[in-house]
Amino acid sequence: MINGGKVHLNGQRCKPSRQVEVGATITLWQGFDEKEVLVQGVSAKRLSAPLAQALYLETEQSHQRREQRAEQRRLKADADHTAGRPDKKQRRQLLRIKHQDTNS
Repeated sequence: MINGGKVHLNGQRCKPSRQVEVGATITLWQGFDEKEVLVQGVSAKRLSAPLAQALYLETEQSHQRREQRAEQRRLKADADHTAGRPDKKQRRQLLRIKHQDTNS
C-alpha cells in the first residue's frame, strides 16, 4: 500500500522505512474506503492483533465517512440491479402483457 501511494503520514506520502511517532495521523486507502487513524502508541516488536489494535484509533469522522460511503454503494448496487436484464418471472410478465396487447 505504501509503494502504491495509498498511505500518507501527517498529510504527506511516505516510504516504508519512515518512523511513526505517537500522535501522528495516518491516512490510508483500502479499496473504496479511506481511513484516518491516530497513532496512540508504538511498539518495538510485533504484537498480536488485539494488542496492536490498542496502539491506534480510527477518528470518528473517518468512521462516519466510511459508513456513508458503504451505504451509498449499497443503494447504488440495488439501483443498478434493477436496471439489468429481466429474470424469468419478469420475462413471463412481459410476454403476458405483450400477448394481451395483441389480442385486444
